[in-house]
Amino acid sequence: MGLAHILGFSLGSVLISAVRSGKTRSRLLYIASILALYSLQPALALRQFDFWLPTAAIALAIWVWVATMDQQRKLEGEDRLSLAILAATLGLLILSSYLPQSLRVFVSLPLDLLNVTFGIILIGAVAWSIRRIKRTIRSLDILLIVLILTIFVGLKAPELSLELSRAAREWTGQSPDLASILDLNWLGFSYIAFRLIHVLRDHQSGRLPSMGFQSFLLYVFFFPALSAGPIDRAERFLKDLRQERKNSQWTLWWQGGARIVRGLFQKYILADSLALVALNASHINLVQSSIWLWVLLYLYSFRIYFDFSGYTDIAIGIGALSGIRLPENFNQPYRQADLGAFWNRWHITLAQWFRAYVFNPLTRGLRKGTLAGSPWLIILIGQLATMILIGLWHGITWNFFIWGLWHAVGLFIHNRWTEAQRKAKELTGGSSQLKRIRALGSWALTFNFVSLGWVWFSLPDMRTAWSAFLKLFGGSLG
Repeated sequence: MGLAHILGFSLGSVLISAVRSGKTRSRLLYIASILALYSLQPALALRQFDFWLPTAAIALAIWVWVATMDQQRKLEGEDRLSLAILAATLGLLILSSYLPQSLRVFVSLPLDLLNVTFGIILIGAVAWSIRRIKRTIRSLDILLIVLILTIFVGLKAPELSLELSRAAREWTGQSPDLASILDLNWLGFSYIAFRLIHVLRDHQSGRLPSMGFQSFLLYVFFFPALSAGPIDRAERFLKDLRQERKNSQWTLWWQGGARIVRGLFQKYILADSLALVALNASHINLVQSSIWLWVLLYLYSFRIYFDFSGYTDIAIGIGALSGIRLPENFNQPYRQADLGAFWNRWHITLAQWFRAYVFNPLTRGLRKGTLAGSPWLIILIGQLATMILIGLWHGITWNFFIWGLWHAVGLFIHNRWTEAQRKAKELTGGSSQLKRIRALGSWALTFNFVSLGWVWFSLPDMRTAWSAFLKLFGGSLG
């Protein structure tokens, strides 16, 4: 989401929020989110894929909505109208591909209308089939989760992504020799996938609120949070969408504008400036001193925080302009004195998602099995699974695996240490001066542990990361 998009989304949100009718306002947000899904998708070397990837995201959302609909529920008038609006919007987008390039929403060459027609018929046929078979296939939710995860793995694993790119190039009549993992840059899919899986899991457990077609697609593709989160929950989003405004329009605009300005400062002033000198694959070869490498690592720690937090502030600000309150995602994580508190303040919605759908179900299941008498082992397995998956969510590489493992081990050690101190009643012991020293030491240890973990996150391969790790402590690969 570049500056032009931020400005356009901000102005659009202000205009939409000025509409008095809540129903009309929601409909405009729905149209804006569909348009944003296509306009944010970057141009790709694969022909027309900047149209087909967003369309595939809409197809997945439609199939999930149909699968989670009440079996007795029929398409209501509002649902039909929302489908018609979607069809009309897609029709205009397709026609815009025949306009001069400067006027197109996406960058594709004029689309093949026969392929587009076939694709839309296929999406509808699959949706109709899901509606028909979900009475008899109880595992339909699981099958859709597997489909979403399969796509996710294909996009995130470099080797698989490269093979998919070669296959796509052959399908489009392009040279497979020019295939690249960048060919399948599907904007926002990670966040879309998490929202869809959340819906499917809550449907399985009976906690999913009833959603019409428009509300569902607006939740999945809400444009401020499309490219960088946060990961909202359906019930919270719907409650905010449907409730009457508690603050005046001017208050919303002021709060949203101030949040956007803060996000722009963090992202485009602080983060982008730090990126010029922070740790990366190029800088590591220019630094000979361990001390200076530590400096570059600390700079990267703040660079990645300001980058992620800045984008979140921009998303929350644009959401506020439109009248939607998105959840917080960062809350002073580097000021926390232990790793557990850090993960309660860093990428909050991501951590909550994995806690709800990985850690809690896994540990509950283990407590009912043969490991019931070994709570420490249950905690260890739960933290390993959760944190490694969080690492692999960023990319299926060994570096992200090690980064997740690093935090899992750290969280387990912290858990065991806290438990031991609780039993020894040492957490409340000592003078106030000793407590302050202990808190300062805990903070320094936590911050340096997190910073060292960024070595695996910031560098492109295991050898480079391990070389940097050794150099930080005065060693080398030899």
